[in-house]
Amino acid sequence: MKSILLKDARIIDPSQGLDTKADLQIENGFITGISAGLQAQKNSEQYDLQGSVVAPGFIDMHVHLREPGYEHKATIATELHAAAAGGFVGVACMPNTNPAIDDTSIVRYIKERSLKVLDGLVDVYPIAAVTKNREGKQITEMAELSGAGVVAFSDDGSPVENAQIMRIALEYSKMFNKPIIQHAEEKTLTHGGVMNEGFISTILGLPGIPSIAEALMIQRDIMLTVYCGGRYHVAHLSTKIGLDLIREAKRNGLPVTCEVTPHHFTLQEEEVKSFDTNTKMHPPLRTQEDVDAMKEGLKDGTIDVIATDHAPHSYDEKEVEYLYAPFGIVGLETAIGLSISELVKPGILTLPQMIEKFTVNPRRILDLPHVMIKEGEKACLTIFNPDEEWTVDINQFKSKSKNTPFHGHKLSGKPVGIVNNNAIFIK
Repeated sequence: MKSILLKDARIIDPSQGLDTKADLQIENGFITGISAGLQAQKNSEQYDLQGSVVAPGFIDMHVHLREPGYEHKATIATELHAAAAGGFVGVACMPNTNPAIDDTSIVRYIKERSLKVLDGLVDVYPIAAVTKNREGKQITEMAELSGAGVVAFSDDGSPVENAQIMRIALEYSKMFNKPIIQHAEEKTLTHGGVMNEGFISTILGLPGIPSIAEALMIQRDIMLTVYCGGRYHVAHLSTKIGLDLIREAKRNGLPVTCEVTPHHFTLQEEEVKSFDTNTKMHPPLRTQEDVDAMKEGLKDGTIDVIATDHAPHSYDEKEVEYLYAPFGIVGLETAIGLSISELVKPGILTLPQMIEKFTVNPRRILDLPHVMIKEGEKACLTIFNPDEEWTVDINQFKSKSKNTPFHGHKLSGKPVGIVNNNAIFIK
């Protein structure tokens, strides 16, 4: 690629306070002009972006690529196509693969495979396991894994239950400046649970997962962070009580951050009455009070990041009784639409604030290079139309798996394309 001209876009970069309408010229992967009335150069690819927003490239810091080991659910190739279609220039992939990402050879494998997809358009940032095989018994070689380029450590899907191991992990996180990402769950309270514990679980006869299980683990880990330092990040926050603990930790100046998924600020436990296994996720859909709290946490800045917890499962795996279905849904291709529909349109977040949750904050937490829309900077861009209305259709998904509760939902805000690594994808 030599030259690209993006015409008539609204350019928003919250890190600079930039919000303007202009054309954007890109040469050999770098931004060379931002101004109204730019003319296309010879052999330049030109795209009319009237009505669209150009923002710094979105990162999803919580994605399951499934490869290696679970290619019947998804592959690196299929899910990077889904990421591009969803407007993401980068994804951080979780370690619950088979084998787990607990060895530098697996890190290299994932990185090498990702470079072969879409000419390396979508960056992949591996997250390594905290413990070997995510079994919670023995710490991984965190120094070697850090040197191999992992951006964080997590046993996601399994909490780090052993307090001593979490203490050691936090101490290492301080040394290598890598966050420990915790799936916050006190498992002695949740064994066999499949949905939020409460009135709905009682009338449905389904075993519950109490909100206090999330809060207890967050409280323990905050106390460990006070004691030994380190960087602590809560994955897929779902409860008001957990949010309140994080809010207080931040007020006290602790290095604590968190994320929320679009399904946890959109859906609540009533959805489970359908017994649709695509409403089964971990943590589960909570109460309306919890949903409202997630939105308030995004608004007041307590919640740093919107991340999808994109979790592909095959049709056969989900087409079983609710008790036996795996947890999780896909989310890469609906994240922008849900965020604009549920947060921006109702006035909870402005567009720049929403963009910050997908760009500035995840890059800061994962210590990734800052991206700006500025002359001389690398062109790393997400393009979306905030006003375009569309209907979610799983038959149009690029993901190998189609497990979503949002099929048929009408959303506002649609991804248009991405620019990254001197390559472009436009729908």
